[in-house]
Amino acid sequence: MLELDEGTTVGRALADAAGLDEFPGLKPEALQPGIWGKQCGLDQVLQENDRLEIYRKLRVDPKVARRERFNKQGSKGTGLFATNRPGGKAGY
Repeated sequence: MLELDEGTTVGRALADAAGLDEFPGLKPEALQPGIWGKQCGLDQVLQENDRLEIYRKLRVDPKVARRERFNKQGSKGTGLFATNRPGGKAGY
């Protein structure tokens, strides 16, 4: 936990935080800050007990990843399609 002066903004806290220099792939302009799971701007003033988070863009869209996993498993090995009633239609 980092002790900050009263009235410190998100941008100032990120600039003062140690560790971002260790990851050259993380460009500050590509990161989105947030407080307790809600995105905020760099000019947001931090309050006592705020949890500052840093988000990055997803590498893969979750919908696309799920679709690819489903296609890899096949329609008979997952979810509603895993078991069939005798004489029932596929998926019911």
